[in-house]
Amino acid sequence: MKPKFYILPVIIISQFFCTSLWFAGNAVIDDLATQFNVSFNLLGYLLSFVQFGFIIGTLTFALLTLADRFSPSKIFMLCAILGGVSNLFLLIPNITVFNLLTARFGTGFFLAGIYPIGMKIASDYYKGGLGKALGYLVGALVLGTAFPHLINVLSWSSDYKAVIISTSILAFIGGFSMWFLVPDGPYRKLISKFQLGIVTQLFSIPSFKKAAFGYFGHMWELYAFWGFTPLILKTYANNQFIELQISFWSFIIIASGVISCILGGLISLKTGSKKVAYNSLLISGLLCLVSPLLFELPPELFLILLCIWGMLVISDSPQFSTMVAAAAPPELRGTALTIVNCIGFAITIVSIQLLSFLTEISDSPVVYMVLSIGPILGLYALRAKF
Repeated sequence: MKPKFYILPVIIISQFFCTSLWFAGNAVIDDLATQFNVSFNLLGYLLSFVQFGFIIGTLTFALLTLADRFSPSKIFMLCAILGGVSNLFLLIPNITVFNLLTARFGTGFFLAGIYPIGMKIASDYYKGGLGKALGYLVGALVLGTAFPHLINVLSWSSDYKAVIISTSILAFIGGFSMWFLVPDGPYRKLISKFQLGIVTQLFSIPSFKKAAFGYFGHMWELYAFWGFTPLILKTYANNQFIELQISFWSFIIIASGVISCILGGLISLKTGSKKVAYNSLLISGLLCLVSPLLFELPPELFLILLCIWGMLVISDSPQFSTMVAAAAPPELRGTALTIVNCIGFAITIVSIQLLSFLTEISDSPVVYMVLSIGPILGLYALRAKF
């Protein structure tokens, strides 16, 4: 049965609105940082606490198999509301560093009921052409991630509180839209009780293991690149003695991934998801390795190549998720996507903290070569025979 015409657009828009919570704190980091006198890199901690919250959330959802036992649309709506409220906690007067990081942890925890659950909802509707559907969906995540940077650069948002309030309102709208307009899909298979041993069961499937390990390599690079895009731009501007609109270009570079996610989804219909994922990971890995050379280029070429990097760093993500969903038993698809997300985001904390440490002790662009570790291992996993 073909889904109603509005189902995929609603899923995409809801995902976009809700995932705008992800980098809301990072988009206004300079304004938040002025409230504190700390000796550590606040950006790195803000990033990591969102990721840590997401990890604990996905682990909780996966172990309890919530997405496969209860209505995913209702879970999405509840998490969108609670995530938006957690985001608003950033506006507490005289907020402490502890409260700031706790608020970001809470936002990350409830994003676990938004991003992987959104993919689960899509997989319940689109059995064929899932790579295309998830391409649009991950594109929405990319745009949602970049959106706070755009809000921050607009003239009406001179007060950083506008970014926080706007993203929370968007999350509320997205959550209610999913609940009211997207009922449980026709391909949803319900499991009635909690099951132990699901993780070992899933990783005993060779095709699942290969897709998951490729995804893990991709995740090592992705969020570290996204999170440090503003710093990459600042470093280049300082080295070249020029001025750049950091928030504007951060939005453009991250949001360029929307195009590649959609194109990758369309290409996957002809070539298959594995080929799109492999080639994207290969080229983004090469950009990691040559990243120090990018800082020597003229501004126009530097920005163009960063946009290309921004496209290729994410275009494999929906295809890895498609491969994971296809390899998992239908009744465990939601849990499979969630547990792979959980492990993948745990890896992002390591890469983010490592890059944060390296940028504190050195201002050399060579530090960004460390991002190549993930693509190299991911490419090996895709070619390995498990």
